[in-house]
Amino acid sequence: MDDTVVDWLLDSDPALRWQVERDLVGAPESTWQATRARVATEGLGGALLARQDPDGQWAGGAYFPAEPEPEGPGQPYTATTWSLNALREWGLDAAVLGDTAARLDANSRWEYDELPYWGGEVDCCINAFTLANGAWLGADVDGIAQWLLEHQLRDGGWNCDWVEGSTVSSFHSTLNVLDGLLQHEVLTDGRHPLADELREARHRGADYLLDRRLLHRKSDGELVGPWATEFAYPFRWKYTVLRATDHLRAAALRDGAAPDPRAAEAIEVVRAARGADGRWLQGERPPGRQWFEVDVPAGEPSRWLTLVGTRVLRWWEGA
Repeated sequence: MDDTVVDWLLDSDPALRWQVERDLVGAPESTWQATRARVATEGLGGALLARQDPDGQWAGGAYFPAEPEPEGPGQPYTATTWSLNALREWGLDAAVLGDTAARLDANSRWEYDELPYWGGEVDCCINAFTLANGAWLGADVDGIAQWLLEHQLRDGGWNCDWVEGSTVSSFHSTLNVLDGLLQHEVLTDGRHPLADELREARHRGADYLLDRRLLHRKSDGELVGPWATEFAYPFRWKYTVLRATDHLRAAALRDGAAPDPRAAEAIEVVRAARGADGRWLQGERPPGRQWFEVDVPAGEPSRWLTLVGTRVLRWWEGA
């Protein structure tokens, strides 16, 4: 990378900077861990922590805010699950959240049938988020782990519309579940009683995407959707090949495996999106209210996308 791009990435919020130090600069662990510790008190992490409710939730709700949102497109991203997703992704030490897991167990219920928070509900993506967040905070999410195994479809993936009778997997749902399974595996260090079954399910799910080269419908070979090649941060729930290849990178590092050649076409899409200056531009994000801005407007160079795109290409080329 050009030193100018590295310096630009390092001149960032601690939530991003520690990952640049670890994944791109090769800084000593003591250096990036010290930066990571600042997430709890500075910048994005400190600001989001300050918005936690006394009962352990954010915005008074599990997946949606308790108060009705003003009419407009998109869903809000201020409630508990989205806030936990962000803090975990930004590298917050779970210990900073103290007894949050217990408070959510006592006070938070899903908008779907008032089900207990750590028991999950019927949506694959929501359950995958909760599996990862529960493993991070030390909650009992064994029931969700078993549920995800039971709801893997015959083609190897998952689909949140299984409730409506869908039997063919979704790119979006499958990637969200894969991320949740990988996070759970890393956070439990593979010591969970279902570890072998969960790992096998993760590998089958990855094969579902890789058999389609991360981009195409299997039925006719056409692009699965324009969203697959449109990159924006925060990633939220949407599938893109940037997210997918970054998942494959993290999974390969966990498994001690080489990059899968079936991802080659998707890698070229990631590479083609890089500007001549080594940066990736922000795309259009799914609409919906957030607590505060965490990246740049569409069309501007994004540090988050540049971090992820760069580490994906380095992993692929280094192997």
